[in-house]
Amino acid sequence: FFFLRPGPHTAEIKRPPSTHTMAPYSRSLAWFLIIARTSAFQQQTLLPLAATTASKSIVTTAKPVGNTINKRSGPLRMIGSILDLLGGGDGGMIKPENALKGRPEKMAGITGLKHYVLGNDLEEVPEGYEVAVFANGCFWGSEKSIWRLPKGIHSTAVGYCAGFTPNPTYNEACSSMTGHTEGVRVVYNPKEISFVDIMRMFWESHDPTQYMGQGNDRGSQYRSGFYYFNDDQKRLIEASKEAYEKQLGRKITTEVAAAADYDKYGGLWYFAEPYHQQYLAKPGSRPYCSAQPQGVSLAPFETWAPEDLEEKYMPTLPESFWKKHGPVRGCSVVQLSNEPISESSY
Repeated sequence: FFFLRPGPHTAEIKRPPSTHTMAPYSRSLAWFLIIARTSAFQQQTLLPLAATTASKSIVTTAKPVGNTINKRSGPLRMIGSILDLLGGGDGGMIKPENALKGRPEKMAGITGLKHYVLGNDLEEVPEGYEVAVFANGCFWGSEKSIWRLPKGIHSTAVGYCAGFTPNPTYNEACSSMTGHTEGVRVVYNPKEISFVDIMRMFWESHDPTQYMGQGNDRGSQYRSGFYYFNDDQKRLIEASKEAYEKQLGRKITTEVAAAADYDKYGGLWYFAEPYHQQYLAKPGSRPYCSAQPQGVSLAPFETWAPEDLEEKYMPTLPESFWKKHGPVRGCSVVQLSNEPISESSY
């Protein structure tokens, strides 16, 4: 592997060998390189692999135990990074007709599950509340950045969104064979917090110019995306994207799509396994984050907002909040308190 440059294959990464499924590759060269040198990355026994043709997957499975999760460590993740490099570095998007078939049963353990920090039911949407769904890298840190907002958040949840396989598992989503990206679902009270505040946290908490990944995590399951439920959300996402792209000076690759576009695949959103929900707040969790905040604040709302939406969606969080609690360059949210930020702190 003399030709491999420093990158995700040399970094500390997150998925556990026990919960990892790899995407299929048909390159015989890739297999030769993997077999020849896998053990050089970590001194760890290589888990069994089932090597197949390009139409089949490479799978290793085992049930996680409690909250002990060492995400994407071990030689399997190293192999995934190598294959990603050989495949062009972005993992690509599977076509809907080639995606895994999935199942009709919803994720076990979600019904009745309460938010570990906020205490509310993960599935409920109280009357008058609204929903936002986005993806900006590993969902652990993405979720925490939202549940910490000081007001208006009823619940957050992590899951798999914008894919083609009904009710995917974590293993399947990580294989890149479902088309899903790791996402966050936010149920919020628009009378207490604006959609624009949530959207701003989304933009500033990652690098939206990275294609098909964030930091160490590469592949379509880590792509940036924001999915709208109405025309107002669409216009605000697109207007803020244009403004932030100018500020960053680089093309933003964030996927912007209607939630309704995924109805023909069973829906936009599927909850992830219970052990992933609010993972960073649970005892024994590992403070992992690969997001790449750029330390650039979104331009003032009035400079980019559609004029007819300014009054309705005026931000509720003042600039004093963002100056003290906004994302900084590099991922730091995992080190912060799990409790919502106090309004008296800014």
